[in-house]
Amino acid sequence: MFFRTLARVIPRIALALVALLGAPSLAGAHGGETHAEPPGWDSWSFPALQVALIAVAAGLYARRARRLRTRRGAYGTVASWRAWVFAAGLAIVTLSLVSPLDSVGEGGLFALHMLQHVLIGDVAPLLLALGLTGPLLQPILSIRIVERLRILTDPVISLGLWVTSIVAWHLPLAYEAALESPVLHALEHACFVGFGLLMWMSIVESLPAPQWFGTGAKIAYVGVVRLVTAVLGNIFWWSGTVFYDRYAATAPHYGFTPLEDQANAGTVMMVESGLVTLILLVVLFFRMAREGELRQHLIEQGLPPDQVRRAVRYNRGEALAQRLTSEGTERSPIQMAREKPDGSRSGY
Repeated sequence: MFFRTLARVIPRIALALVALLGAPSLAGAHGGETHAEPPGWDSWSFPALQVALIAVAAGLYARRARRLRTRRGAYGTVASWRAWVFAAGLAIVTLSLVSPLDSVGEGGLFALHMLQHVLIGDVAPLLLALGLTGPLLQPILSIRIVERLRILTDPVISLGLWVTSIVAWHLPLAYEAALESPVLHALEHACFVGFGLLMWMSIVESLPAPQWFGTGAKIAYVGVVRLVTAVLGNIFWWSGTVFYDRYAATAPHYGFTPLEDQANAGTVMMVESGLVTLILLVVLFFRMAREGELRQHLIEQGLPPDQVRRAVRYNRGEALAQRLTSEGTERSPIQMAREKPDGSRSGY
């Protein structure tokens, strides 16, 4: 029901946004106009192409999820919570693009622009990644060129792309160019969302990651990601130089000096990064402890360590433990060890 409703209302929501935001967008949209003064807090915008792409993504997700539910039964293979967090991710991206966060951030306060960047480049991609699964992505992955590009989800490659994107787009030359060009600004947003999504997909494993990239490696990975944002945030915080000329003229309009505005942007980046990191590390540390106990339990039942490590690594350990409990009276641990976690014979 949720997916059917979502597929039906997406086009209506898009039309409603056009109607509601069409008039304000004349003053605040990315169209190359120069404001006589910095935009006000009631300045909404409507980047039509970006909003249309969001609506298309929502519609495709709803259609695919509905088809999976139809084929696999009432509960299907897509949990409702995944659909909700995916919708939340799209909502965050949309609000970041159409609300005063975009217009004031572009033409007034660097701190507001930074808030937009961390929302569309970090928070929203994390939610989108949590909402995706292999079955949902299967139609896209079946396209040959997309299948070849799947290498971009490798943890090392996705991290490199994300770091390059976040650093390059905050270099003064690229940042100022994006503010002046609607096309470059849209490309900047696409890079933040796209590379952020690839990076988070590696961590939450929307698609299976390499065996070496277990929970311990993920903890180190998150540490590297947050080190990058911490360095950038501290540069903005401690620098005595204003990096972006546009905000040197506009920040005083809102009651801040240019350096205060820049320091506030650094604070936004570090606070958001710290909160997300804290949540992730708590989840990952508890998961690592649980996996250690499960591995020990399975090994004590007589299963080969290599098989146990593979099963636990790819979230099949609980199922394997349940099979040992329910079938232990019918088959010995050696017989169980000769089967893979998915039930097929291992061949040894």
